[in-house]
Amino acid sequence: MKKILFTIALLISFSSFGQTAEEYVNSGNQKYEAKDYYGAISDYNKAIELDPNAADAYSNRGNSKSNLKDYYGSISDYTKAIELNPNYANAYYNRGNSKKKLKDYYGAISDYNKAIELNPNFADAYYNRGNSKRSLKDYYGAISDYTKVIELNPNFANAYVNRGISKENLGDLNGACADWKKAAELGYADAAGWVANQCN
Repeated sequence: MKKILFTIALLISFSSFGQTAEEYVNSGNQKYEAKDYYGAISDYNKAIELDPNAADAYSNRGNSKSNLKDYYGSISDYTKAIELNPNYANAYYNRGNSKKKLKDYYGAISDYNKAIELNPNFADAYYNRGNSKRSLKDYYGAISDYTKVIELNPNFANAYVNRGISKENLGDLNGACADWKKAAELGYADAAGWVANQCN
């Protein structure tokens, strides 16, 4: 009996040293915040070993890979996170960002569409969808998205800047100047220069 109790006590003491998947995710998040992306990936790997259904571990590992410019690797991780949680708006958004980095603008827009469907107030998803549309020279579509961003966040200076650039590309310099003036008011330094050089 003493031998059994000793064995149980030994097992308990050993198991207390083992981290859970959630603890590895949290540790990975801390390393990610400290910009130790390789260390974060190592922790997310351990979390996934312990819990292969940990969607957050895949998504956060994708963020780390993206910061290391491993966009194909990040897309693979976001895709796995989405398989595990089809309503994971941030995973769609981040996968869109990686596709945008690879100049797959149509693929990026598709992911931003899904992120917005899941979270209709996702300002960053509208903003990056607008950027992707602008890259495809769909300036009207881009303006529509930047306008939505501004509705959701009236202090989003970059949305005014890029809406202004889209208007300029359509020949609407007055509209562009109005947007750049607003961006300058919000502290976007370059916009003040554009206003001085191009606007009355």
